[in-house]
Amino acid sequence: MDFERVDQIIDRYNAEESALLQIMLEIQSENNWLPKEVLERVSKKLAVPLTRIQHIATFYKAFSLVPKGRHKIHICMGTACHVRGASRVLETVVDMTGIQPGETDLDLKFSLETVNCLGCCALGPVMEVDGKVHGKMSPVRTGEALETYK
Repeated sequence: MDFERVDQIIDRYNAEESALLQIMLEIQSENNWLPKEVLERVSKKLAVPLTRIQHIATFYKAFSLVPKGRHKIHICMGTACHVRGASRVLETVVDMTGIQPGETDLDLKFSLETVNCLGCCALGPVMEVDGKVHGKMSPVRTGEALETYK
């Protein structure tokens, strides 16, 4: 992410310190992660200590200090999904992407996370990709769904 774009985001919020969280969320949304150089730029432009920004970035799970894939896959491992075969769905995703939960592939195409609940237990097992919920998943349906993101 170039500094010009970072400056545009900061300027949209009038470089207000109170908008720090929103600025970070917008940068994360566009860039999929928060590079150190970008955080340093935000720190300088808002006159906020870098340590405070890093504390926020590490506290909230929404932020990442390492590159993430363009497509974010979340597999629900909650009770309802677990008893309906979530582990088979996860195995299929691992086999197809070559990554384990918490990892991102080298092409920065996919990032994989497991979650405790996605809030749609009746649809279990559930896989969410880029915010789109895929319910009643099986290994075959999982493979078909992932193919649409390649």
